[in-house]
Amino acid sequence: MAIFEFKLPDLGEGVQEGELVKWHVKAGDLVKEDQTLAEVMTDKATVTVPSPKAGRVVQTHGNEGDMAKVHQILVTLEIEGAAPVQASGHGAPAAHGAPAAAAAAAQPVAAASSSKVLATPLTRRMAAEHGLNLAEIPGSGPQGRVMKADVVAALEGGRSARNEVAPAAPAQARPAAPAVSSGRGDERIPLRGLRKKIAEKMVRSKFTAPHFGFVEEVDCTEIVALRKRLNETLVAAGEKTKLSFLPFIVKAVIAAMKKYPHVNANMDEAAQELVVRGEFNIGIAVATSEGLTVPVIKNADRLSLRELAEEIVRLSTAARDRKLKMEELTGGSFTITSLGQTGGIFATPIINHPEVAIMGIHRMRKRPVVDKNDQVVVREVMNVSISADHRVIDGQVAADFVYEVIKYLEHPDMLFLAMA
Repeated sequence: MAIFEFKLPDLGEGVQEGELVKWHVKAGDLVKEDQTLAEVMTDKATVTVPSPKAGRVVQTHGNEGDMAKVHQILVTLEIEGAAPVQASGHGAPAAHGAPAAAAAAAQPVAAASSSKVLATPLTRRMAAEHGLNLAEIPGSGPQGRVMKADVVAALEGGRSARNEVAPAAPAQARPAAPAVSSGRGDERIPLRGLRKKIAEKMVRSKFTAPHFGFVEEVDCTEIVALRKRLNETLVAAGEKTKLSFLPFIVKAVIAAMKKYPHVNANMDEAAQELVVRGEFNIGIAVATSEGLTVPVIKNADRLSLRELAEEIVRLSTAARDRKLKMEELTGGSFTITSLGQTGGIFATPIINHPEVAIMGIHRMRKRPVVDKNDQVVVREVMNVSISADHRVIDGQVAADFVYEVIKYLEHPDMLFLAMA
């Protein structure tokens, strides 16, 4: 028998580390080749790490919630053989439901320098975007890891740690948050996995982009009637797919973006440039048991209403079943989040950074409305809201964009002309 040290493979897209979300094996377990060893959460998605060889688990390295670096030993296996083996894992991790990627070459691992700063990729990017030197920020995490809160404290405390100037004496850091004492019947739930990544992304977005919101009503009576007629036609034709309101909203958003292209954009923080996207890749927020996930409909402008409906159902189902591929979670240029039947008067959602705007859709209700003849009539009314990055989107532009979306929703015949 021989000892095989399996090291965390390259996670792709420049990711250097990930959080150990869940172990699927323990010491003493017999594993088959390609059997899942662990789930690792990156900034993009949760990926499964398959075993490159069959054998017996001697030791797992790290606890759930720990950060694991690429090429760090993940699992020690006992395999058939005559000599000890040390190698990086050849099996690349796959997103949930996706097949394992091609084998990665074994690479030696250099010993970590004692001066190397421990920090997540997200924290490193945040520091770089603000010109901070991580080596000059005291870390409050395990083993001195620099946390996002430490970067925030450095910025708020006026710490002079910018790369372009000589280091100055550090300013007093913001006091650490007081510990919360436990009482009888309390339950402590560690912030891990998807929920932790959501927290990191929301803090990053809210801290980086100055948000502002705008809300307006939409008279959806005509589009309600149109949707009903189209679904009756689909049922009569034996089609299984039925149209929700979301495909119509996606089409209206795209039509409005063609008039206001700066809404369909990403903010490049490092270059301080607005990247106006040439493609319409629309993110759809999906509520899952673990938290909110945003799969992306690629080239949504090229899809028909029925194709959009099918893609929304497919991506939503994959999100809830944790079977999304990495490429289905990246590349978004604008996000739509729907509270659906939950209701509410309005909400101001947090931007899905580096996007510069997000639209919130609320429950449709029958409301009394005064028409153009000063008569009170009952109409199907819905509120829509937009949150935008005020650095690059002015309030007037955001409002005009929303009114353009409303125009297409209130007059769906114009929507079909825009799709032609």
